[in-house]
Amino acid sequence: MTTKRDYYEILGVNRNANESDLKASYRKLALKYHPDRNPGDKEAEENFKEASEAYEVLRNPQKRNIYDQFGHQGLEGSGFSGFSNFDDIFSSFGGIFEEFFGFSSGRRSRSRTQRGADLRYDLTLSFMEAAFGTETEINLEKMEICSSCEGTKCKPGTHLDTCSQCNGTGQVSRNQGFFTVRTTCYQCNGNGQIIPHPCTDCKGTGQTRVSKKVAVKIPAGVDSGSRLRLTGEGEAGTYGGPHGDLYVFIYVEPHDFFERDNTDVICQVNISFVQAALGDTIEVPTLNGNKQLKIKKGSQPGDLFRFRGEGIPSLRSGRRGDEIIQILIKTPTNLNKKQEALLKDFAKIERNKIPNKLKNILKSGFDKASN
Repeated sequence: MTTKRDYYEILGVNRNANESDLKASYRKLALKYHPDRNPGDKEAEENFKEASEAYEVLRNPQKRNIYDQFGHQGLEGSGFSGFSNFDDIFSSFGGIFEEFFGFSSGRRSRSRTQRGADLRYDLTLSFMEAAFGTETEINLEKMEICSSCEGTKCKPGTHLDTCSQCNGTGQVSRNQGFFTVRTTCYQCNGNGQIIPHPCTDCKGTGQTRVSKKVAVKIPAGVDSGSRLRLTGEGEAGTYGGPHGDLYVFIYVEPHDFFERDNTDVICQVNISFVQAALGDTIEVPTLNGNKQLKIKKGSQPGDLFRFRGEGIPSLRSGRRGDEIIQILIKTPTNLNKKQEALLKDFAKIERNKIPNKLKNILKSGFDKASN
């Protein structure tokens, strides 16, 4: 069996609190835990129900007297067992919610509730930050609930008044012959209420523009065009509506050495024609530092070598791609006399191979013609 908390403790007031103290305390809790401001949050729903039950008891002199003398068991004995659902709360506190939120009942609140606007932020990352992930903070300018009036739009200590033109319905009627035409009330713009004393900080809008720092965790493997969604980091809703979302669009700066192809990284490495002909072992940069690459004998321009698992992690699986190295053979310049002599000897040897090949081809062709 769950033990109920003390009602005075729930509302954060002392046992001598008057009606004004109780109302002010409940107003703060109701604004904080209202289900329309915390969609899907079971803990907030329970806190809202708990605060509502506490206020329902302590604002009623008869129930409060029973509770002060006999506690929760005394209330149960008198037939009070709390609220069974939100509809009971909204029905009981209709007038209070009209003052707090600007509507007269839970059902009306849900019909007027509006979700806050989504926001976009363009974030530039370095090639390495995108490859390995990072954490950063971004600065946002956005609309938030006014801290002075807590979204009520009214100057603290005042409240909304029912519109005298439409009597709170938000519509006015006029007769045209046999027909009655209903239109939006021009005085309250269909809200059913007017603000006699607007909040001076938000000018009666219920929201103010604020600067906020938002922490963003960038997963490894993002690329230009990737989009991150931060739920609830958009602008504040109205009439208890939830916040919008923040969408972070990623742009990745190019790298001086690496290019990206999905999860693979591609690079080009220059070697000499001697290294290509005789083979060699060279150092090649990778995302994790330099690594030894063995060049095979007789390598040709454009040959590809591969380092398995040295690429970029996949956003879905986390598995890393490969690094692909393309060989470019650099022609030597500014040769000294010895190098030139050696190359000339090499060229002479290569030229001597050609006549022998031609002789064999010609001989083969002559023999076929003779037969």
